[in-house]
Amino acid sequence: MPGALVLKRFAPAIMEWQKIHGRHGLPWQANKDPYRVWLSEVMLQQTQVATVIPYFEKFTQHFPSVSALAKAHLDEVLGLWSGLGYYSRARNLHQCAQVVVRDWAGQFPTSAQDLQQLPGIGRSTASAIAATCFGQRVTILDGNAKRVLARYLGFEGNIVLPAHEKILWDFAEKMVPEAGMQTMPVYTQALMDLGSAICTVKNPQCMQCPVQNSCSAYAQDKTKSLPLKQKTIKRTSHRLYLWWVNNSMGQVFWLQRPMKGVWAGLYCLPVWEASSEAEFLAQIPCQWHSKCEFLDPVQHVLTHKDFQLIFVKTRLTEANLQDWPNTLEGKWLNHNEWQSLGVPAPVRKIMVQLGANSLI
Repeated sequence: MPGALVLKRFAPAIMEWQKIHGRHGLPWQANKDPYRVWLSEVMLQQTQVATVIPYFEKFTQHFPSVSALAKAHLDEVLGLWSGLGYYSRARNLHQCAQVVVRDWAGQFPTSAQDLQQLPGIGRSTASAIAATCFGQRVTILDGNAKRVLARYLGFEGNIVLPAHEKILWDFAEKMVPEAGMQTMPVYTQALMDLGSAICTVKNPQCMQCPVQNSCSAYAQDKTKSLPLKQKTIKRTSHRLYLWWVNNSMGQVFWLQRPMKGVWAGLYCLPVWEASSEAEFLAQIPCQWHSKCEFLDPVQHVLTHKDFQLIFVKTRLTEANLQDWPNTLEGKWLNHNEWQSLGVPAPVRKIMVQLGANSLI
């Protein structure tokens, strides 16, 4: 592993690079408001900057402060989050805002240790807020930072393993510059920008890297093999039937999903996991069977799950609406009403494409 001198060179080099080549016009960089920085950090988890920007701007227009977010109904929050994915982030965001207002008088705590106690804020996110907004001498270690540091240090441990990740954290903390608002926000942003623009997963731009001369992976031609990230992921496949029911007024029937499981807390069409059309039909009253139109399957891939979504369209007349099963406790909503709710992205996409108020 590199010696103390190599560790010491890292921060000044990337900070100088960031001042010239880093990102400076992002909407959450306008000031050091912890609310905006926190919101951006949560949105950027597993999501690209270009995707996040319009969501961030819409979100902050609707909820300009942590107190405004805390007062909102969860459905409203999920509605604005719809399409951004990983909806547990939105639920944690809402809960965290309520805790900040209730326990911290609407002001985010200034230390990474206290920030990490809030719902949905892990060690790296807490450090990003504390360093950027309060100049605290703490380091981030998100996906980009892990890649940059593992290559620079020539760290060959499997960073998926907690013990190896702890070692990388220890090295990362030794490389942080002195505390202060003149150093920590620049260093933290530099680490993010370097991983995003230069030290990328594939085809890193080593010739443009400010620490190329000290990088162990570059010197040993190991940029393709580092960081080592071996994790066995067991993929599962699921066939979901989504019952798309219109009434005579053009409204669609919606149910709110349970707070655990896929699409937790979102509004969705009634959905059943079934292996065949016959198994799906067995879940609904027989008088509706002849009215069901099965659309072509749609493939939807999540991190560990493969879904085959089959939309089943049914149109009810005013006469047979009275036979609608009371066991389904949901809502009949028109197009504008359900569009404002948190709806799973693939469901929203298909319904908009095919026309939510008419049978195709």
